[in-house]
Amino acid sequence: MKVESNDTLDLRGVVCPINFVKTKLKLEMMNPGDVLEVILDSGDPIQNVPKSIKEEGHKIVEVQREGDFFRIKVQRG
Repeated sequence: MKVESNDTLDLRGVVCPINFVKTKLKLEMMNPGDVLEVILDSGDPIQNVPKSIKEEGHKIVEVQREGDFFRIKVQRG
């Protein structure tokens, strides 16, 4: 089942920890339960950002690889 997102944040080319900070700020502007699609590079971004998002109390509801980047969907906690 595909999870529909309320908004998208393309962070390809954005380095850690700036990509996490931008994700966190965007989630803070959304309502609890809303879903944010975040596009991240492979390597450090896909390893670090989801872990940090979960530590903030949000939920990763989908991870999809597309070539050399990933689309993750985060439900705001």
